Amino acid sequence: MCLITFSWLQHPDYKLILVANRDEYFQRPTQSLHQWENGIYAGKDLKEGGTWLGFHPKGRFAALTNFRDMSRERPRERSRGELVSGFLDGKLSPLSYLKQVEKARENYNGFNLLLGEGDALYVYSNYGGGIQRIAPGVHAISNAFLDTPWPKVIRAKEQLKTMLDHKKPGLDSLLDLLQSKMPASEKDLPETGLSKELEKAVSAQFIRVDDYYGTVNTTAVLWHQDGTAEIKEIRTVPQREINEFAIQVK
Repeated sequence: MCLITFSWLQHPDYKLILVANRDEYFQRPTQSLHQWENGIYAGKDLKEGGTWLGFHPKGRFAALTNFRDMSRERPRERSRGELVSGFLDGKLSPLSYLKQVEKARENYNGFNLLLGEGDALYVYSNYGGGIQRIAPGVHAISNAFLDTPWPKVIRAKEQLKTMLDHKKPGLDSLLDLLQSKMPASEKDLPETGLSKELEKAVSAQFIRVDDYYGTVNTTAVLWHQDGTAEIKEIRTVPQREINEFAIQVK
């Protein structure tokens, strides 16, 4: 995942309202949103076996974005996607799990990890800041720390706030968000180690870099206060595919 915006504990009907874009190399083998044999609802990275966003019916949610800093990227033995599936299929609380992840942070390239269970939602980045419990409100995260004011992050929060102010949340209305292909102005571009041309290309919410990299799917989540969750994914690469599930979350 490379852009996520969400409302946490701000709505009478939903504890979590979320929409997320995943950006990836188009040739990376991926299975769309489905239920795994262990009960998880998530897409699957067929190269490393992990995932980027998912739910377990026992009431656990997790999502991941990469932290972009090309100066520190290098081959690692561990895949970041295992951090999501490891929590979803485990028994540790979000806080206990993140304390374990913190000890192993050097085994992974940069990441932000969101974990939720019950009325607790946490975020941790191995780039610093420690384990943080997320306050109620509208937030967004891309390839830097939570709520870092990149133009597409600011726009994502504004889009979600506007939608929630004017209509009842729905999966389809959420999936209409984060679709802007407008890049940031050059003066507002972050500096993450990419060339200026590539930095500009990936500053859009919905990314297309020639025919090899970009936004491959958008996922919407509604986690109800009554113990149910709805998930819908629209996949655009390599072909258009829509998957939707309504699950009972304990």
